[in-house]
Amino acid sequence: MDTVALTFDDGPHPETTPALLATLGDAPATFFLQGSCAADHPDLVRAIAAAGHTIGNHSWTHPRLPSLSPAERELEVARTQDLLTGITGTRPRLFRPPYGDTDAAVAATIAGHGLAEILWTVDTRDWAGASANEIVEASATVEPGGVILMHDGGYASTVAAVPRILAALAARGLRAAAVTG
Repeated sequence: MDTVALTFDDGPHPETTPALLATLGDAPATFFLQGSCAADHPDLVRAIAAAGHTIGNHSWTHPRLPSLSPAERELEVARTQDLLTGITGTRPRLFRPPYGDTDAAVAATIAGHGLAEILWTVDTRDWAGASANEIVEASATVEPGGVILMHDGGYASTVAAVPRILAALAARGLRAAAVTG
């Protein structure tokens, strides 16, 4: 059966992470966590890991990484790597640059940490206030092997859309998967 990766950026978030975990059930997903949020909610990081989801690095403060100095960029990545490793006992292998904003310097920084850069094929625009219906409609355009971008940033519409996305994928003979990198 073909797969589609479900990904959630910017968490963990106390209002949506527990709801997303409950809604996903045993459907695997990848959570690209922001270091500053993970530091504030280590219990939610552990819950994501305990539920069997993949955890990726999404920087410490969500900056536009190409605009940073090499030292600042390194700190954004390294600090988040160290925190997530300390919380979960597993070093992240995946990295999603904030805003998908990347260049050769970002690639070199993350390669130095053994991270694979993961972007997306479908942006649901939940971050822009899309309704649950709009999120479901956007996700319906995903092709087998694609990556759906969503956010764990307190958006109730995203939580409401996930069961419908899972049902629509199943109806198309697709199943949810985590990113493998």
